Parts: sequence; C-alpha cells; structure tokens
Amino acid sequence: MALTVLGIDISKKDFYVSLLSESRATKPKKFTNNSQGFESLLNLLKQQNVVELHASTWKLLAFGREALAEFLYREGFQVSIVNPARIKGFAKSELLRTKTDSVDAALIARFCAAMKPSLWTPTAPEVKELQALLRRLESVTEMMTCEQNRLETATPTVAALTLEHLEYLQQQQQLIKKLIGDHFDQHPHLKQQRELLTSIPGIGDLTASILLAEIGEVSDYDNARQLAAYAGLTRPRTYFRDFG
Repeated sequence: MALTVLGIDISKKDFYVSLLSESRATKPKKFTNNSQGFESLLNLLKQQNVVELHASTWKLLAFGREALAEFLYREGFQVSIVNPARIKGFAKSELLRTKTDSVDAALIARFCAAMKPSLWTPTAPEVKELQALLRRLESVTEMMTCEQNRLETATPTVAALTLEHLEYLQQQQQLIKKLIGDHFDQHPHLKQQRELLTSIPGIGDLTASILLAEIGEVSDYDNARQLAAYAGLTRPRTYFRDFG
C-alpha cells in the first residue's frame, strides 16, 4: 500500500494540512490546534482511507506545540519535525514565492515526499521538564533586565516598587536554578551527558543544559554533521566530534 504524506503548517491557534498521495495533493484544510481539531484530522484520514502516513511539519520552537505530532505518533503514524531552513531551501529550489499557511502545508508535503526526512520520536518527560524550567529561567531573567532598565528613569515611588519586584524575581531565579540542579540529580543519564558537554572548553552548566533540552539525547545523532543539521548549522564545529 502506497505511503501517503501529510504536510502540516501549524500555529498557536490552528493548523493547515495537505495530503499528498501518488503525486496528487488534496486541497489544504484548516483545523483548530486542540484535541477536537486532532480528532477531526484523524477522521479526515480515515475518510481518505489512509493507513500508512508520513506526517511532516516545521521544527516547533515553542514549548507545548508538539501536541499534534505526539497525537499522530500515538496513532501509529510516522512523524518528522524538520528545521525550517531545509524547507525554505526546498521552496527556493521550486522557485516558490507565494507564502500562506495553506501554501506552506502543501510545500511541506512535497518536501516530505521528495526528501523523506528522518523520523521523530516524542521528547522524554524529563527533557520536557528541563525545557520548561530553562524557558522559565529565561523569562525571569528577561523580566529582571527590563526592570533594571526601568530604574534608570523611574520616579522614587516607582523605583521602590521596581526594586521590590526585582527582589522577588531574583528569588525566583535562584529557586529555578536550584530546581534545575535537582532535576539533573534526579536523572543521572542527563547529568552524565551534561558532564560530557561541560568537558568541552567554553561550555558551562547553563549552556550544556540548554543544549540537552533543545537537542534531546546526544546519542540519537550519528555524527557532528547530523547534529549540526538539526540545529540549523551549516558548518559543525569540531568539538561536536566527541559526542556519541
């Protein structure tokens, strides 16, 4: 039975899909990005008698946006999450200039059919928790920077309020850092990989933690070039050669 490909262009509120089978594409359809929309997509696949499916979408940078990919994975379908740079390069090869959500969904479907990107597996729960903690740390740090900048022009009254808020944010920052440290202690395999990364000159605990949260298991990559491609880098640095 022929493998059908599904291109997905997803945003926070909704997503477009385009089915491509035996070089024939269906008209892109729009669904709500929630459980009801996922079920509606599954019903569409059943109506189209889709049994074997390879679904592909952009790499999802925002935490919590992998729900559709996880849903399709649980349903037994193949899923790929691709770096946007690869799909944009594919669009240039097609001389494609028009850009809309529905056009992007069809583009991703053609990319999937032509390039057969590597398959994705869901992020482990402990890595998801690490992602969440690190992104919260980043948000708190950004808020601290904004508040410190406000102090330069604040009136005495507002300055007092700002300093009070800064003190709270500093407490939050320290708490999150402690939670991150505790998280590594609770998951020795992550801690071991972090130690491997920090053995590279110039990489500290925070950078190593971010790398682990965003790239997943280092052992999932066969070589430096593969990891660099996932990260969107065209020239992998030599210090990735020790991974494995």
